This record gives sequence, C-alpha cells and structure tokens, in this order.
Amino acid sequence: MALKAKEVEIIPTRDIFVGDLKAPVTLTEYGDYESEACAKVNEVVDKLLKAYDGRIRFNFRHFPLTKIHQHAMKAAEASLGAAQEGKFWEMHNTLFAHRRRLGAISLREYAKEVGVINKKFLEHLVNCTYGWSVKSDLLEGLDKGVRDVPAFFINGELFTGKPTYDNLSKGIEAALNQGKKKKKVSTAKV
Repeated sequence: MALKAKEVEIIPTRDIFVGDLKAPVTLTEYGDYESEACAKVNEVVDKLLKAYDGRIRFNFRHFPLTKIHQHAMKAAEASLGAAQEGKFWEMHNTLFAHRRRLGAISLREYAKEVGVINKKFLEHLVNCTYGWSVKSDLLEGLDKGVRDVPAFFINGELFTGKPTYDNLSKGIEAALNQGKKKKKVSTAKV
C-alpha cells in the first residue's frame, strides 16, 4: 500500500505585497538574495514605499542567479517558508541584511529570529517544498524578458533605467499621471 504524500498549499510570491493593496501603481522586482545590487536597491524600495505611501504597492519575485550564487535558491525558498506564516517581508529584509551567510542552518536561525514557528522549516528547505514556486517566478521573469537582477516592472511594464531612487520615482510619477489621465477620460465619457 503506497502512502500518499501530504500536499502543502503554498502562498505564491505573486500574492504577497507590501503597501496599499488598492494603490494605483504596482512596483514589481525580480531579484536574488545574494546580489549586492538587489540588496542596495532594497533600501531604495523602502524609501519609495515611504515617499509614495498609499500610492504604490510592492511585490518581490524570485530570480535566483544560481550559476553565480549558490545559496540564492534556498534563500528564496526560505522566504517562501516564512511567507506561509505571514513573515515574508521580515525574512526578505533579514536575508538581504545577511546576504553573505545564507547556508541552511543560518536560514533556519533567521526564520526563528523573524518569528517563524514551523518546526519543519528546515525539513521543507531540505525537501525543496518551495522550489517549484521559486522556479515559477524565475520562468515567469524569463518570459517577461528578465535576464539580470534587479529587474523592475511598473504596472507590468519593464523599467529600463538604472534602478535609482530618482529614476524609479520618475517611472512611478509617470504611471501615476497616466492613471489620472485614464480617470479623466473615463469620467468625461459618462
């Protein structure tokens, strides 16, 4: 008699946002937890969320560059493990803060620090429970033209400039203005 493996329902990263969920602008980043550039831009995103409070929401998607970052995949999986307990953003920031120490034992310690209580957290990492979700982000990013990190999208459109605060602000402002124009056109038709 074969035993059926227990299915684990996974909250995917495409459903995890920070900021106002009804915001008119969605900023999406494809990133890698071992990337210095992604760690630096994480600080930029924090500033943007404060500056555009109520007007933007942010979504982080996984794009681990496994050929150059050997721990990026497991770090992404760890963030998803934390997400299952509502601790994605705490783990996200912790992983960037400790991007040079992302081994499995360290990941388990970070999970404890951010409040993850799942006793099977390490087991899920070892068994790649969240691996397909990370690969799903990666494949979706490839389909959208992502080739390197960090890669940003503003309301679904690929942002092509250097991801500095000023450049991303300009992109967000343009999206906000475009949204205002659409509202004026739709109300004028009524």
